[in-house]
Amino acid sequence: MNMNFSYSSNLQSSFIRPDGVDKVTGNLKFLTDLSFPNMLYGKILRSAYPHAKIISISTKKAEELPGVKAVITSKDVPGLNRFGLIFPDQPVLCDERVRYVGDAVAAVAAETEEIAEKALQLIEVEYEPLPVIDDPEKALLPSAPRLHPDGNILHQASYQKGDVEEAFRTCDCIVEETYELPRQMHAYMETEGGVIVPEKDGRITVYVGTQHGYKDRFQLARILAIPESKIRVVSSPMGGSFGGKDELNIQPYGALLAIKTGCPVKIHQSRRESVRSGLKRHPMKITMKTGANRSGKIVAHQVRIIADTGAYATLGPAVLDFAVEHATGPYIIPNVYVEGLSVYTNNGVAGEFRGFGGNQVTFALEGQMDRLAVELGMCPMELRKRNLRKADDLGPVGQEIAPTDGAAQVLKAISQSPLLSEREQSTNPWTKTGVGVAIAMHGGGLGFGRLDPAGGRLSLNKDGKIEIAFGFEEFGQGLLSVIERLVIKEIGCSANDVKITIGDTDHVPRSGSSTASRGTSMVWHALQRMKIPFTQRLLEKASQYTGVPVDRLYLGPIGIWCRHKSDSELLITYKQMADETKDDPIQIETEFHFPTTPHSIPGGHYLYSFAACAAKVEVDVLTGIVRVKHLEQAVAAGPVIYPTGYLGQIEGGSVMALGYTLLEEAVMEKGKYVTENFDSYLIPTINDIPLSMDITAIEELWEGDSYGPRGVGEIGTVAVAPAIAKAVYDAIGLWVTKLPLSREEIVKAVNRRELRKWLTTK
Repeated sequence: MNMNFSYSSNLQSSFIRPDGVDKVTGNLKFLTDLSFPNMLYGKILRSAYPHAKIISISTKKAEELPGVKAVITSKDVPGLNRFGLIFPDQPVLCDERVRYVGDAVAAVAAETEEIAEKALQLIEVEYEPLPVIDDPEKALLPSAPRLHPDGNILHQASYQKGDVEEAFRTCDCIVEETYELPRQMHAYMETEGGVIVPEKDGRITVYVGTQHGYKDRFQLARILAIPESKIRVVSSPMGGSFGGKDELNIQPYGALLAIKTGCPVKIHQSRRESVRSGLKRHPMKITMKTGANRSGKIVAHQVRIIADTGAYATLGPAVLDFAVEHATGPYIIPNVYVEGLSVYTNNGVAGEFRGFGGNQVTFALEGQMDRLAVELGMCPMELRKRNLRKADDLGPVGQEIAPTDGAAQVLKAISQSPLLSEREQSTNPWTKTGVGVAIAMHGGGLGFGRLDPAGGRLSLNKDGKIEIAFGFEEFGQGLLSVIERLVIKEIGCSANDVKITIGDTDHVPRSGSSTASRGTSMVWHALQRMKIPFTQRLLEKASQYTGVPVDRLYLGPIGIWCRHKSDSELLITYKQMADETKDDPIQIETEFHFPTTPHSIPGGHYLYSFAACAAKVEVDVLTGIVRVKHLEQAVAAGPVIYPTGYLGQIEGGSVMALGYTLLEEAVMEKGKYVTENFDSYLIPTINDIPLSMDITAIEELWEGDSYGPRGVGEIGTVAVAPAIAKAVYDAIGLWVTKLPLSREEIVKAVNRRELRKWLTTK
């Protein structure tokens, strides 16, 4: 496989990431690898029905099983028997009603995992099945049963400007289509799990992977009815998340069992348990109507989004807001009406997933652009160019944003892709080739009106290390490498001088969540605030100790150096400085918020990244199999901090999006998962990955931009699906409206086309 990466950074691109050796050798202990003396094993009993009343629960037989140390139900929850990131609507342990097959009814702790599993089978639950709502449009019917006290609509969002109806009457060309996007699994290698340990001082330590330890601590304190100060959350390292471990999962059950038994309790979900209870990407049904004049200017755009949030809210409102915001993407359209509904059903719970609603709406939007181009007889690249935002235009929902010409940059870069000019056809008569292009715009951070605090701490610790601490988590995204590279660059020290502390609420400041492509950006901003006072204080202390003027000193590898006329010398090591300042430690902290738009638009973003993707596919017209042969992405997200990690994020995001486009769907029927494991849920393997993936990083920011690097954890996933869909149309003339691509639909489309050809020759 050929991988190419072009960028203009002068940073060293090859180095060993801080956690790299331990990961590849297997020495790194993930949180689910931990064991403790007297540790018990926990299991969670999930609902037998997608929707039912609970008539009774009997745990007597389970409690009498030898080796069982505790069985808990809702009556054992001392505090709030609810959790949820935005608002707590999901029961920890259901007492009256279950709303999906992942709902927890009881949990056990036993001496072995086998005993715990057997104990679950002995718990007797009597249910009264209720009607199942397995489709969001059914949930909107007046006759539908109410899944929550306020009904079945979780959240509504909209945006309007101009007069859409009047504008459509002036259009020369109108295209209207409905797009269906699937429920996707995060498919992380390490399923949800960890160990909760009761401490001798009455505290508990929660060793469970999450994307925001402090928010978990807050929620657990409410559930357990204890102060947050009595809970320590250790949240790193973990084997993947992509948003799937954003919400509480096994933490409440492990904590309740640990407190009841006085013993450490380990819960590690099997893949089947993870599929049943874990979050998924929001399925969406999106109808778009888009109109343009003959010159290719889009004048009207109408959008309706229905999102299936499943049984509980999690981050459903924020995901819908994001989709509504990005419904016009990087295009300037004078007349727009977007409405969105996030709807409760008895399906699996949908929540945060890499791209956060942008993937779904961008697939539809870019599909509209390609259809318009065909109807107008215009080059799709030219159509995009004529409607592209300018650097100083307002954001997609009319909000002020940081000036950026990222959209034009990526469109120009991808237009130079050799895939667009090398259009050789396969020699196999049953294989057709095609090329497609799509672009995407993606907001970073949580958006206006949402608490988005950040912060960090920089200190010289007692061991003589420059210690930097953040309340972030490492879940495979390479954040440790970013932090290390930035500290070296901004402070001037070496990697051996740096200690990084993250993912432990007892030892890190609040930095906000490790989500929304905000980690790299917030580390950079924190260092800009801390580096000058930290350096000044350290140099002043060194000057006092050595008698050398501050203006001749600077921080470098090993310690503090003194400038001479022709060279420099090491004056004092960091360890010596630590010893000298032990009674007055050098420590700088900062608190701030992610940059937000000054306009009061709920969820509106201020900083955006951009991507353009070109895809070349081969379609086997006999089997309907689509193979992506080549993939190129141009990404405008500001300066590259860690080139290898940057490349890994875009490549990895591309492969995840490829699975979303061609293979992946967590199928549900009547509220139950048909897909229960990876034997039937297919994710891309090495055989499915393109022969080449070329990544171009555009680092230049708009003149005067002081916001530094944007994150790239999500942007690489967004434009891939619509680029592949257009490539399929280019190959066989089929407009794709539903993901993942159906092989059967491809074969039918080819047969219909061949039949039409045959009929026209007769």
